[in-house]
Amino acid sequence: MHEHIAAVPLDKAFRLLNHGPTILVSARHDGVDDVMAASWACALDFDPPKLTIVLDKIARTRDLVEQSGCFVIQVPTVAQLELTYQVGHRSLHTAPDKLVRSGVELFGIDGQALPFVAGCSAWLACRLIPEPHNQQTYDLFIAEVVGAWADTRVFRDGHWHFERADPALRSLHYIAGGRFYAIGEALDADTHTQG
Repeated sequence: MHEHIAAVPLDKAFRLLNHGPTILVSARHDGVDDVMAASWACALDFDPPKLTIVLDKIARTRDLVEQSGCFVIQVPTVAQLELTYQVGHRSLHTAPDKLVRSGVELFGIDGQALPFVAGCSAWLACRLIPEPHNQQTYDLFIAEVVGAWADTRVFRDGHWHFERADPALRSLHYIAGGRFYAIGEALDADTHTQG
């Protein structure tokens, strides 16, 4: 089932988010798992790799992140459009069966006590770097990436290959009101000219 998943060197982990996809955030604490969609995630640093993410106070996933100190960022695919929309619009607070109703399948990766969402194209295991002021005032969380993996059908050798992969593996980019775009064609600049 997960034969296409391979580790990504941590010095290349930032590339998994650099194209600005909508992401899924999953977390676990005290036997409770949750997954939510988010759009405001950004690579922050290379060594060690870090990222930022905005998690609203109303999200149950945020509670789990704050209590456990760790979470997973994953890049959902076009094939997961409905799943992504549903986990972004259902709350575990009011829908205890949210994950089942949204079609979420979780799996584990050796050495990680975290819930990973099956079917994504990339996964980043993160350790929270507590910044209480930023978290409370701006809902801004900072984390160190401690492990990274990708689907080799679309990410290998440190680069995305959307243009050669099944279109169902393209990343989603949320706009508003249920509207997403899939990543488009590859365009290459002339890297041999200098200004």
